[in-house]
Amino acid sequence: MTTVRTRFAPSPTGFIHLGNIRSALYPWAYARATGGVFILRIEDTDLDRSTQASVDVILEGMSWLGMQPDEGPFYQMQRIERYREVLAQLQQTGQVYPCYMSLEELDALREKQTQAKEKPRYDGTWRPEPGKELPPIPSGVKPVLRFKNPTSGMVSWDDKVKGLIQISNEELDDLVIARPDGTPTYNFCVVVDDIDMKITHVIRGDDHVNNTPRQINIFKALGVEPPVYAHLPTVLNEAGEKMSKRNGAKAVTQYRDEGYLADAMVNYLARLGWSHGDDEIFSREQFLQWFNLDHLGKSAAQFDDAKLRWVNAQHMKTMDDQRLSLLVKEFLDRDGLKTDDRLMPICGLFKDRCDTLVALANWARCFYSDIEVPNEEREKHVVTGVLDALGLLSSKLAHLDAASWTKESIALVLKEVLAETSLKMPQLAMPVRVLLMGTPQTPSLDAVIALFDSKTVIERLKVAKN
Repeated sequence: MTTVRTRFAPSPTGFIHLGNIRSALYPWAYARATGGVFILRIEDTDLDRSTQASVDVILEGMSWLGMQPDEGPFYQMQRIERYREVLAQLQQTGQVYPCYMSLEELDALREKQTQAKEKPRYDGTWRPEPGKELPPIPSGVKPVLRFKNPTSGMVSWDDKVKGLIQISNEELDDLVIARPDGTPTYNFCVVVDDIDMKITHVIRGDDHVNNTPRQINIFKALGVEPPVYAHLPTVLNEAGEKMSKRNGAKAVTQYRDEGYLADAMVNYLARLGWSHGDDEIFSREQFLQWFNLDHLGKSAAQFDDAKLRWVNAQHMKTMDDQRLSLLVKEFLDRDGLKTDDRLMPICGLFKDRCDTLVALANWARCFYSDIEVPNEEREKHVVTGVLDALGLLSSKLAHLDAASWTKESIALVLKEVLAETSLKMPQLAMPVRVLLMGTPQTPSLDAVIALFDSKTVIERLKVAKN
């Protein structure tokens, strides 16, 4: 049985966004689901726009998401000699020919065709045919190389997303596959790469559908069976436009910095064009166990920030507290905060209230640094009628020794204060929360107090008298 070999082949001309990485996720997942090989190929032949910084962001984003390739990255610019070798092979078999038509002549031809309501295309002026006399070669002009596309018949393939696609060869003109300086063009390089890397399945965005018939014909000219194709529908942004850098898409690494979990991103991206029944939340392991090409969606998927936050929140709720605390610690470390073994139970207590690691780190920050109590919260909750109760609570808590500083003991102290002051729990709890955490809404008060060191609690409750 043939080993599945898939690839992700981005152009390093800017940061990698969610629409791009979704196109990487499925070939990665298919290789993992089938015990195959996932290859990363950097298509950097656009020298004017390709940058190393963009390559670094691609590698960083894929590493964060746990989508490391089995082979690569391979760089097209390092394979130029190989492309030239195959070009020479096609020239020898008469499947490539030099074309001396200038850009000005080509533009004039297309303008004429447009005015005649014809499809703009190269007209084969320099295509050699039996009995045809070619124009005289202009002096001082370096030709492009064009691929001699078949002039009859159909190009067809059974797309794993779109079904059977058929294109008449009469619709295709002779493609430029090498520029005047000898640099090979995209469609040609892709075919040579896919052959050399033994790619069995090409899973990519449907903006490449128009390239596919041209590439299939080049495969056939080289005597190689084309791979299986699956063209994925576009990912739209929240405004319903194609997701792109121009339309406000964010770099994948920005989601990491905003506190999203890699597994949650994989879960969310997987559902942008693929489904397993009605399952919305699933682990990476489940995704790879379930994934196949039979349940890829046929229509465009729309990004939804609120849905992404919800998915992230679900993953945070079920994540192991120790693993979660290590991720939160990274955010606190950046602020120079020194954490301790309380961080894990802090994360366990507050994670149900959070949809990002940043939100959880903000809760944890209250335990490791000074807080500013908002004036409106202080004026609303720390009122004259509760000051004596706060003083009494502070005094009673101060008498608890380290061994007694537990949730259970603190709960008893709170009950005693309520009994002695005739206050209801909300009347006492809200001002205590505001003074300790800066907000009247927190998890169970006894659990929150127990996670503070006693000195901090006493100091913050004393503020009520100022």
